[in-house]
Amino acid sequence: MRHVFRRQVFRRWFHRRSAILRITLVSLVWLAWMGPTCPSSASATEKLTVYSGRAERLIKPVLDAFTAKTGIHIDLFSSGTTELLNRLKAEGDRSPADLLVTNDAGSLELARTAGLLRPVDIEEIPRVIPPQFRAPDNSWIGLSGRFWIIVYNTALVQPGQVTSLFDLADPQWKGKIAIPNAGSEYLQAGVSVLRAGIGDERTKQFLVGLRDNAGTQVYQKSSQIVEAVARGQVAMGIVNHYYVYRHLAVHPSAPLAVVMPDQQEGGLGAIMNVAGVGVLRHTPRLEQATQLIKFLVSEAGQKMFADLDKEYPLHPSVKADPALVDRNSFRSAAVPLARLAELREPTLQLIEQIGLR
Repeated sequence: MRHVFRRQVFRRWFHRRSAILRITLVSLVWLAWMGPTCPSSASATEKLTVYSGRAERLIKPVLDAFTAKTGIHIDLFSSGTTELLNRLKAEGDRSPADLLVTNDAGSLELARTAGLLRPVDIEEIPRVIPPQFRAPDNSWIGLSGRFWIIVYNTALVQPGQVTSLFDLADPQWKGKIAIPNAGSEYLQAGVSVLRAGIGDERTKQFLVGLRDNAGTQVYQKSSQIVEAVARGQVAMGIVNHYYVYRHLAVHPSAPLAVVMPDQQEGGLGAIMNVAGVGVLRHTPRLEQATQLIKFLVSEAGQKMFADLDKEYPLHPSVKADPALVDRNSFRSAAVPLARLAELREPTLQLIEQIGLR
């Protein structure tokens, strides 16, 4: 009887232990399954989501360098700037984005006036980014500069033969120039600066001549304009400067040269725009977003824009690629970049009225 009793006690003990082990095992499996979907609050803050209107190849290396330096991961979502602005308006405070990066100061100003951005208080900003390249309240900040220039084929155009954008509307160049299409942010910004600088009537006359001289030589991508000029398909084109220098970095013997236009006395000056960044109003990760902006405007970040993208750094201590035209040798158009937003809609109407493709 004693042996039977011991066996019964042992069975009850074994079943209880087995049940405890099963419960423990199930709990461990459940925790393991739930773990990746429920990160701790500390790890969740060590990441940022960036909506970018820039090509990924131009911005991702800089963001990767920031991650390597700080350990803060970047989720990068790239699309057209207009699409991103519309998306942010639709998402509202539910948007996962923490920062917006664009190729165009006007688009950043539109985001500011739509209430999408918040001012940032970063001590370094006034020292390293001149006021004309940022919003008055620092809700957006320029990162790198680009100029609208004339690229020409050295076998078809002589140095000094063309000195102004307005020369491209001269009938002698009919069928010999290439231009961006009507949907180009660069074209829209350039026309906006022209309207602010010389008025609507002169701008309209220029665009009519440009349209007639370009004919069918209208391109979606600026790199295609540079290639057309290099092949001699056209004599000249209008592009942002860095497209020329990126082409020459790969094809150093290409017959290309640039004109930094309208430098004559009384001339408008070269049309400038900036790529820039803004912090979204609703972000709960302001500290991490501020760290990213500090890196982007630092000498290290600015040098990456200069070396990788062939853009002009805005930080006064960082030099541009030596292949570029010396920034101190030419002047830019004196139109505040924040005005590009208010000029955008009338500019689009004028482009449509002229019938640019």
